Amino acid sequence: MIEKPQQSLGFFIFRQEQLFMEKKHLGFELSIFNSMDELSNTDALLLQEAEKARQNSYAPYSKFSVGAALLLESGKIIPGSNQENASFPAGLCAEGVAVFSAGANYPNEKIKAIAVTAASGSNNLTSPAAPCGICRQTIAEYEKKQGSPIQILMKGQTGPIYKCDSMADLLPLGFDGSFL
Repeated sequence: MIEKPQQSLGFFIFRQEQLFMEKKHLGFELSIFNSMDELSNTDALLLQEAEKARQNSYAPYSKFSVGAALLLESGKIIPGSNQENASFPAGLCAEGVAVFSAGANYPNEKIKAIAVTAASGSNNLTSPAAPCGICRQTIAEYEKKQGSPIQILMKGQTGPIYKCDSMADLLPLGFDGSFL
């Protein structure tokens, strides 16, 4: 409740006003797998390809290597790895490399899924590293463009594997072209 002062005959009288607001919980379902053996053959292959792509990472500054592999509707797998630059903001994330490569080379094919795996040169990642904000925005744009969700698989060096059904799960209240 908020009390608003009103002046009356030299005195302030406080009138109570009830403000109403609505609260909503935004959540999503996340599947957690303990090993690659629990995954479908397609998901396991996609994560293996992301791990291969991670080997091509160029991360001499951060020592944080990321690999991505995305699955197109045709079954083709597109790899991507992060590429750093001494001017840090000029680098590219693995997810962006893979998504933009698919967009440039296969513009009419839908992306069904993307797998992301990360490794740190300074410590063992025992939980998945989710895509950064820019990559979430990039993948969300492609979901909107193609009119269908893109599944996300995430894995660290060891530990569980996370899977969610859509980037919209990881980017609730996302910004898109409808706001422009």
